[in-house]
Amino acid sequence: MDQLAALLDGPRARGAFLLRTILAPPWGLRIQDEAPLSLVAQVRGDSWITFDGGDPVHLEAGQVAIARGPEPYMMTDEPGTKPQIIIDPGQRCTTLDGESLYESMDLGVRTWGNDPEGPTVLLTGTYTMEGEVTRRLLEALPQLIVQPGGPLISLLGAEIVKDEPGQEAVLDRLLDLLLIAVLRAHFATNEAPAWYRAMSDPVVGKAMRLLHNNPAHPWTVAALATEVGVSRASLARRFTELVGEPPMAFLTDWRLALAADLLREPDATIGSVARKVGYGSPFALSAAFKRVRGITPQEHRAVR
Repeated sequence: MDQLAALLDGPRARGAFLLRTILAPPWGLRIQDEAPLSLVAQVRGDSWITFDGGDPVHLEAGQVAIARGPEPYMMTDEPGTKPQIIIDPGQRCTTLDGESLYESMDLGVRTWGNDPEGPTVLLTGTYTMEGEVTRRLLEALPQLIVQPGGPLISLLGAEIVKDEPGQEAVLDRLLDLLLIAVLRAHFATNEAPAWYRAMSDPVVGKAMRLLHNNPAHPWTVAALATEVGVSRASLARRFTELVGEPPMAFLTDWRLALAADLLREPDATIGSVARKVGYGSPFALSAAFKRVRGITPQEHRAVR
């Protein structure tokens, strides 16, 4: 598992919200659903995306936008169009006066809009859960990314209107693939975070994969250096230069991020989580969690 794959294991879609929208102008949507991450694929026509206080960004057919929440934003047919529809948390769609539009704009299986023959077709996928592992990815992203979507847009468009057994799982995986493709394209053409650039280093990239693949292993810098074939001092220096923190600090942050997600699972105990992420006892995990995050695992579980 590489660093991007490891981070994407956090926001991996599980029953994500997916919708095809067909619209005729003039149309304007104000999205204030507070979702941590949303994708909008422009299948046909074009649209404009505007975050509060920002400039309108054009989205053309074949492109995908990634919007990082929870800040609200507008999607319109033209930059000056006023919103007629509000999207609130839970994907509740209403008029400006609060009247529900759920039934009146229903156009079929996962399809919604104001005109079934409208010239604008959008596919929207929303990740509704934000975990601690996800946080690492979100912090590396700008508020808005626009990149070509390639053939995955057509594939998602064909599957989103099907109502077959297992369809939810199919759509989740396609949404994940589209997210990965867009992030790869973005990081290839823009300033990538240090951890992403470090993946391509033959020494540090291998070390990062070892830490991600087996966080429960009793790693030391010396043991990690042996695995990647360099001296302890060389690994420590190179890792810190490329990633921005020493190997063991990186491992601690990774372990506690995984622990924070696992602790939210209903049947998890602090002891079982401690074993999975490399701590010898519940006390050791609790002490590290409190030291780094300022709260105990129990307090973390109580925060939703």
